[in-house]
Amino acid sequence: MFVKSSATLALLSQFGVTFVRKIQTDVMPLKLAANLTTLFPEVKSITERYEKAKKAGFHYVECAFPFAETKEQLQNVKKKLGLEHVLFNGYPGDVRKGDRGIAALPDRKKEFQDNVDINIQYAKALDCKRIHVMAGVTKGLDQKLCDETYLGDIALIAVNFAKEGLTCMIEPINDSVTIPGYYLTDVHKAVDVIKKLNRPNVKLQFDFFHMQLLHGNFTENFKKYYQYIDHIQVAQAPDRSEPGFPGEVDYSYVFKLLEDHGYEGYVGLEYMPRGDTMEGLKWLKEMNMTL
Repeated sequence: MFVKSSATLALLSQFGVTFVRKIQTDVMPLKLAANLTTLFPEVKSITERYEKAKKAGFHYVECAFPFAETKEQLQNVKKKLGLEHVLFNGYPGDVRKGDRGIAALPDRKKEFQDNVDINIQYAKALDCKRIHVMAGVTKGLDQKLCDETYLGDIALIAVNFAKEGLTCMIEPINDSVTIPGYYLTDVHKAVDVIKKLNRPNVKLQFDFFHMQLLHGNFTENFKKYYQYIDHIQVAQAPDRSEPGFPGEVDYSYVFKLLEDHGYEGYVGLEYMPRGDTMEGLKWLKEMNMTL
């Protein structure tokens, strides 16, 4: 029952009838995760960056490749600080030689299969449930063969991950700035892979920075593919800096978009600070964001 007339309300109140209107003005704050690969470059190791993230007030963290440090080292620091590690990038191949994942590389199938377990080991040590399995650079290769390889490798690793309660994340990445020649550069193709595999633990990693550079129409794509999204990342475009700084993307709008959809997952802050990381975090306060 809705009573709009103030006169009616006043009359009813004389008979002891009162109405309380509950207005929900607050929503659950977005769960912001510090990316330990891009943030806090003032210190070198991920273990040191764990400390920095904790000091800054973060509860959640993510990173690219954690394999330069032992899983025991990372586990000990994470436990000591009480942080939740929500995502990392899986086995990348040889980064020094330009590898950025190998899931779509036809001549690296055995290497991919041989290193499935290292991803699981680190995930268990960090109690991390999401692993971004990178496709790799395939420029100059037979793309049809790469398609077949990628589909097969993601299917294989998803089966292994499912046994451990892990989710395989796939992410479209721009090839104009970030990784030239990268295989997966189309969100529609990524979702097509997810649909073909039809596995509940293969999900979409939706990075608004990459979406802006790849497609531009991120609102429609976000709404269209929301059901497939299990992790979000943000950075300003085109320079990949703090989301609250001026650029192509209005993050006040983006964060409202996430809230309006009731997004309850994590939002990775995978940006390159323009200066000191701690100083740059002032954008959170300016945008009324909380950790």
